[in-house]
Amino acid sequence: MMLPTVRKPVVAGQFYPASEKELKEQIGSFIKNNPFLKDVIACLVPHAGYTYSGRIAGETVSQIKMKNNFILLGPNHTGYGPEFSIMTEGSWQTPLGKVKINSCLAQKILEYSNYLKEDTLAHKYEHSLEVILPFLQYFKNNFEFVPIIITFDNPDILKDIGKEIARAIQELHMAGSTVIVCSSDLTHYEPQLEAEKKDRAAINAILALDENKLTENVKKFNISMCGYAPSVVMLVAAKLLGAKTASLVKYQTSAEITGDESSVVGYAGILVN
Repeated sequence: MMLPTVRKPVVAGQFYPASEKELKEQIGSFIKNNPFLKDVIACLVPHAGYTYSGRIAGETVSQIKMKNNFILLGPNHTGYGPEFSIMTEGSWQTPLGKVKINSCLAQKILEYSNYLKEDTLAHKYEHSLEVILPFLQYFKNNFEFVPIIITFDNPDILKDIGKEIARAIQELHMAGSTVIVCSSDLTHYEPQLEAEKKDRAAINAILALDENKLTENVKKFNISMCGYAPSVVMLVAAKLLGAKTASLVKYQTSAEITGDESSVVGYAGILVN
């Protein structure tokens, strides 16, 4: 009998602390006291090193009423694996423990999808989903999740994947117990004022729940938003699951930490409900 696949952490000790104690302490330092919890359908959180974007991720996740299931959507920074990758078996390890993949939900998404492929390679070295898990684990230690990595940015295909994810959730009657988490940073390595202008265009489109406007703005303003593709998927799925509004939790750039406004990366936390 084969042992279940355990995806080991690859950026522990780099993007976030490798020890359980230090990791909990750092995440705890990002959380505001007694946040008002919201029943969200989806959210957008950044995935940079915790020093840079951890406060935004922490403040965003801390406002979510924790559910039993999460679907994590992220971009592919490594180039490994197929264009649309999903893992349906096993678990992921972080310093806070293992998180099991919800095989039932993952298999149903795969069954309905014309594009997603069962794959581990795209996930093996990719950080965009890994760095999100400890924030979820900090608030809930017994959830399951589905990891999906997206490389290709054809808008029509992205919309189809969003529809497929929503269909699977509805088919399994899991809409009330699932949160879709999109992992994305915003503008990369541009001057502060230029980054703020471009990021505002992307954020406003997401707040309007308008995937077409997001696509238009990303192309029109040449916004280097690494998770643009999974953001489109998230918006389409969330609306089919009943999302009506979105709110910005926090926005800042790396200049908040480095003091260097000549070349920044933008980060935003957004709740969709």
